[in-house]
Amino acid sequence: MAKYQFFCLPNSNREKFTYLNMADEQFIEQKKQLLAAGFKVEDDVILAETDEKAVEHFKSNFIYVMEEYNNANFITALINAIINGYKSVFNKK
Repeated sequence: MAKYQFFCLPNSNREKFTYLNMADEQFIEQKKQLLAAGFKVEDDVILAETDEKAVEHFKSNFIYVMEEYNNANFITALINAIINGYKSVFNKK
């Protein structure tokens, strides 16, 4: 499995990101360039078989965090409960 390091622009809510494969010979130089351009290292290293799986894992963590944040508010938690209840009753995904 390859190791990937993700970088995000500050105040972009993890929507503006890029990543580097840490096995790349130019990893250190590319990392320096990203940091100089204003990117910040985001989270821990992600182990994945492909670039696509690494990005999927990175994004899934974001979705989980956002769901937890939204569920902290009573109104959004209630709305999510209604939506999930509807999906389970009508076998929707």
